[in-house]
Amino acid sequence: MTADHSFIDLILNASLLVKFVMLILVMASLVSWAMIFNKRRLLKHAKNEADLFEERFWSVEDLNPLYTRVSAKYYAPSGMENIFEAGFKEFARSQKQDNIDPEAGVDNAQRAMRIAMNKEVDDLETNLSFLATVGSTSPYIGLFGTVWGIMNSFQALGGVQQATIAMVAPGISEALIATAMGLFAAIPAVIAYNRYTYDVERLLNRYDNFMEEFTSILHRHAHS
Repeated sequence: MTADHSFIDLILNASLLVKFVMLILVMASLVSWAMIFNKRRLLKHAKNEADLFEERFWSVEDLNPLYTRVSAKYYAPSGMENIFEAGFKEFARSQKQDNIDPEAGVDNAQRAMRIAMNKEVDDLETNLSFLATVGSTSPYIGLFGTVWGIMNSFQALGGVQQATIAMVAPGISEALIATAMGLFAAIPAVIAYNRYTYDVERLLNRYDNFMEEFTSILHRHAHS
């Protein structure tokens, strides 16, 4: 308990600027943790939805009922479902037009799927840049607070005839807390950013592979 109280006392006795730096780091850490948990839930949901849809997609012979089922949902489809709906809808619309080249319908469907995929990319990559920013800047923000606190500690010795370690130790200790808080905010953000970037890339590869396979199916339908 004594160590806890001394830690709190060091924070409370820090200079106003160092306290401000600590507040920024605490807020950055809280926001990044909220984004970490939210992104984890989002990516897990996207992976599960992709697994379920791929299983349904490859288990049916006629895609029309699957499209009707996807488009009839009361909520907007996302992920692979959204890509499928956009492509099939555009392909079906093109097929209904007279005097249209079958390949043109496939190309239109492919463009529609690409647009839908770009939207999914934006959704999946949301907040990743914030995690990268927290991970890269928090140590420097903490270091700034440390440098400022140490500078104030040594300036306070200017009017003292005999300086001792005991006189500067509290000021240096409270300054080093800013560096520790900077690392506390940065390390989880960096780990989460690297992990989620990898997960997003894997999902996007799955979406891209699905687009290629679905386009091949549309080619066969266009020429049948």
